[in-house]
Amino acid sequence: MYEHLLVPVDGSELSNKAIEHSIGLAKMLGASITGFTAEPPLPVLVVEQAAVAYDVATFQDHEKRCEAHARELLLAFAEKAKAAGVPFDGQFVITDNIQQSIVDVAAKQGCDLIVMASHGRHGLDALIHGSLTKSVLAHSQVPLLVLH
Repeated sequence: MYEHLLVPVDGSELSNKAIEHSIGLAKMLGASITGFTAEPPLPVLVVEQAAVAYDVATFQDHEKRCEAHARELLLAFAEKAKAAGVPFDGQFVITDNIQQSIVDVAAKQGCDLIVMASHGRHGLDALIHGSLTKSVLAHSQVPLLVLH
């Protein structure tokens, strides 16, 4: 039924739940998994109402920290998948548009199911914090399995 799962992770308890469920599902289906994480870019630095550029070393340091964090998350995911006998590939990007990155990676990697965990926010809480899962659902052509 499903052959290639995309599982966005961020190191949270909820993403750990998505990892566990996706590995079990992939094992049962004989599917492979692409683990994905997105790291935020440096925020715009504003001093006295003017945007100020970061120096090159600051950008490089930020990229190294992002890559190290992504590598740590995806390596742990890969080890769990390997232990279960599930083929795994890891992807990461630095972006401020996480939901579009998830949709793009799913298409680029040929994934046929996205597995995400959600806080299940609604009402004012959802309005304030937004919902990455709802945004992915609204923009993706790939089916989405949501875990609570």
